[in-house]
Amino acid sequence: MTNETTTPSEEYITGSEVLLRGLLQEGVECVFGYPGGNVLYIYDAMVHQPDFKHILTRHEQGAIHAADGYARSTGKVGVCIATSGPGATNLVTGIATAYMDSVPLVIITGNVSTNVMGTDAFQEADIISITMPITKHSYMVRDVHDLPRIIHEAFYIANTGRKGPVLIDIPKDVTNQRMAYRPADTVRLRGYHGAPEPNPAEMDALLQAIAEARKPVIIAGGGVVYANSSQELIKFVHTTRIPVATTLLGLGGFPSDDEMWLGMLGHHGVYAANMAVQNADLLISIGSRFDDRVTMKLDGFAPLAKRIAHIDIDPAEIGKNVKTDLACIGDIKNVLAYANTKAQAAQTGTWLEQLQEYKVQHPLRYTDSDTVIKPQYVLEMISETTQGEAIITTDVGQHQMWTAQFYRFKHPRSLITSGGLGTMGFGFPAAIGAKVGNPDRLVVSINGDGGMQMCAQEMAICAIHQIPVKIVVLNNQVLGMVKQQQELMYERRYSQIDLSGSPDFVKLAEAYGIKGLRATNKDEASKVWLEALQTTGPVLVEFVIPTNENVYPMVLAGTPLDQMILGYDE
Repeated sequence: MTNETTTPSEEYITGSEVLLRGLLQEGVECVFGYPGGNVLYIYDAMVHQPDFKHILTRHEQGAIHAADGYARSTGKVGVCIATSGPGATNLVTGIATAYMDSVPLVIITGNVSTNVMGTDAFQEADIISITMPITKHSYMVRDVHDLPRIIHEAFYIANTGRKGPVLIDIPKDVTNQRMAYRPADTVRLRGYHGAPEPNPAEMDALLQAIAEARKPVIIAGGGVVYANSSQELIKFVHTTRIPVATTLLGLGGFPSDDEMWLGMLGHHGVYAANMAVQNADLLISIGSRFDDRVTMKLDGFAPLAKRIAHIDIDPAEIGKNVKTDLACIGDIKNVLAYANTKAQAAQTGTWLEQLQEYKVQHPLRYTDSDTVIKPQYVLEMISETTQGEAIITTDVGQHQMWTAQFYRFKHPRSLITSGGLGTMGFGFPAAIGAKVGNPDRLVVSINGDGGMQMCAQEMAICAIHQIPVKIVVLNNQVLGMVKQQQELMYERRYSQIDLSGSPDFVKLAEAYGIKGLRATNKDEASKVWLEALQTTGPVLVEFVIPTNENVYPMVLAGTPLDQMILGYDE
């Protein structure tokens, strides 16, 4: 250990204390975590740090999903802590979830002491190597004197450029080493660059293409939300008169009540949005990476587009999936701010009339019922009663798509969902993080009966801390999205999808100390939902829905966007 002399303004403290002070210096409001042997010095330091807020989740995966929900809903960096070995590996799914969706997280893991590394010591795992493909950057702290700098750099890297998770792995002995504490306040990262400055020539070329187009369409993705550029997009759209289709992660980035919004496009996209893309002569992707759920059959995607433009912060995304004719690299907020100084109305009058006809001819629809609760009805009810003002988190499955289709998002950072990885078990812990980060907003967690059982243990912390999340379970007693694919693509050969042995969710909620409510028909549905909204604490509401209800429209794998199955009659 290095001997050093402290000045009167410095303190001689342990690595654990350095870590906690560093997190507070970065403005961290809450850390989600789970202790274990190799992070006990860190947890011991928390006892003497009253300003440090920590929430003990019931599983490490719950901790990282909660940190993720916090980050997505606030725009700040989410933080979680876990011990070495299984504690660290239990975070892997959450790290991959954040990485795929460009979510800024700082993940702190313990490790075995440096003197036994590489000996297969108890609970040793090389988490750096395990997570290398799914982190933006990783640090192994071998000297406590590096820790202040590493913490400061980690937050900077996570929340600049294309955002993403950064991992800090700290051996146990380092957390107990002492140093004269000096807060880090500068970042010098050789070779690392955040967002490049927009090139005016690139945007000028796009503006010229817009002037020449007659059927332009904008695809707005999650990058619009992450760049806090919704207002710039709204201004750009209203100036140019170009209609907007949003991706799943882009929902809320452009208001759903705006006349220029077409809806979500893609695999379960609406008719008007998909047909707009297929008939566009100019396609402009803003913060969307042209993933396969958006494009579907690549060689049939946007076949009439004379030019495809792509605005993105990450040069690696340009041309990766779809050939790009016009690229604008930079922070979307800055790119659109520049564009708005020169943008003019495009000649889209006839085009907008055609798209309006698409909306009228083929709106979202479902067959309602007075005897059973249709899931679409539940989402419409939630949307109407919250006026589109709530933060909505979802798990992954049919309920996720019904939410995307039937909830009307008005604001960015209002939909928290796992897009790229499609992680079951994500929705409910993410809602906890979102509520911690947004205590004055209503947070509704919408789950299927499958995903809810992957995270139900986190109801304990809702009860203990009185985190008033409204938990919705759409219970169809089946793995619905898997069933739908087996029905349509595997000739109804249903395999391993029966969830009829699931627990009584109302009793399960009550066992954790949370009010539980259930509805089996429409009349009960409205009554229990109103009761949930009027309840000050956390509530679980189970809506029993039909097993055979499917999500439409749907584009089958291997087919282009304009070959949609619109409903049961097809």
